[in-house]
Amino acid sequence: MKILHTSDWHLGHRLLEQSQMEEQSLFLDWLLEYIGTNSIDVLLVSGDIFDVGVPSSQAQKLYYDFLARLYNTSCKEVIITGGNHDAPSTLNAPKALLNAFSIRVVGKATENLEDEILKIFANGEDLIVAAIPYLRDQDIRRAIASESAEEIINRYKNALINHFTEIARICEAMKTSKIPVIAMGHLFAIGGKTSESEQSIYVGNLGDIGASDFPEIFDYIALGHLHRAQKVGGKNQIRYSGSPYILSFSEVGQAKKVVEINISESMKIRDITVPIFREILQIEGSVESCKAKLEELNSENHILAPWVEVILDDEKEATTGYKDINDFAMNIKPEVLKISVKNEFKYDKLKNLIDTAQHIKTFKPLDVFKLKCEEIKVNLDDNPELLDAFNEILQIVTEKE
Repeated sequence: MKILHTSDWHLGHRLLEQSQMEEQSLFLDWLLEYIGTNSIDVLLVSGDIFDVGVPSSQAQKLYYDFLARLYNTSCKEVIITGGNHDAPSTLNAPKALLNAFSIRVVGKATENLEDEILKIFANGEDLIVAAIPYLRDQDIRRAIASESAEEIINRYKNALINHFTEIARICEAMKTSKIPVIAMGHLFAIGGKTSESEQSIYVGNLGDIGASDFPEIFDYIALGHLHRAQKVGGKNQIRYSGSPYILSFSEVGQAKKVVEINISESMKIRDITVPIFREILQIEGSVESCKAKLEELNSENHILAPWVEVILDDEKEATTGYKDINDFAMNIKPEVLKISVKNEFKYDKLKNLIDTAQHIKTFKPLDVFKLKCEEIKVNLDDNPELLDAFNEILQIVTEKE
């Protein structure tokens, strides 16, 4: 049996207000081809299918078109879990229909833990999958009045570990000596490296769990949330597949991957590098050297127009250089999305200029809304209907645009 582990598609994501639908569509085309060419039997998607809880109609179309096309490939079992960006109701809505096509969806923690455990049969072999979604605080922790912040985090961490432990106990009761057991999760594991595009799930490190906190019964743990493909605690069998394309300039230079697991060969695990569909680059130097590099980039052939962050060496060039680079970029194919100054944090005046003029673009509308709620002391946890209303308005505005 061949299994493919991926996560963090963030369908509908925009990089500095630029839609990434084109590279997302190309990735799903590639993924479909890879599955067919390599006879993949099972696909695991460990959360953050969408970038926002109420995804646009275009993002949903990408998702459902992919699942429909997948039905005619060698892959006969698909397991999808919810991430912190996903709205459980969005993922779970077509659950019964998708289940008829062997596409199992677990959008949120279930009341009966056995509903998160799936026993599947593919290519003549059995497999047990603990499909554990992103575990929200209210789903697994019983609130206690007058808890301190540290007590809340510690109690959540314990509830998180207990959830995995109890799932493992049920898997143990189901398991025969030869059936492998795989767990899925969407969380931050201690030791994992992050990028700017991830939203913190927990407050501080007390809510994080380490490699040793996962029960030993799991032969492989397919994690989502961190966008860098990596092992956790040096454990070959505990992995983040990472996002399949760049979601932030902090991820430039990272090889994007999916993970293939072959349980017919004593759990052989290997990284598969995802092709680059759009070049996203950082170039650094003086104004003139950056213009030369942009010109060189312009002379190359690319599937999609490259996106570039220009980092100027000299803070003295910031004011005039910003306009000069932008004017130059108007006549070339590469698109300059961001201009910053190296070590800009050292220069208060420039930092203020850059922050107000450019860095506001790095905030998503939802981030701004949450910050505003914090400023006026509105607790969104106590008023979830406000968040729902904002997401609904955001969807309407996005679709009109």
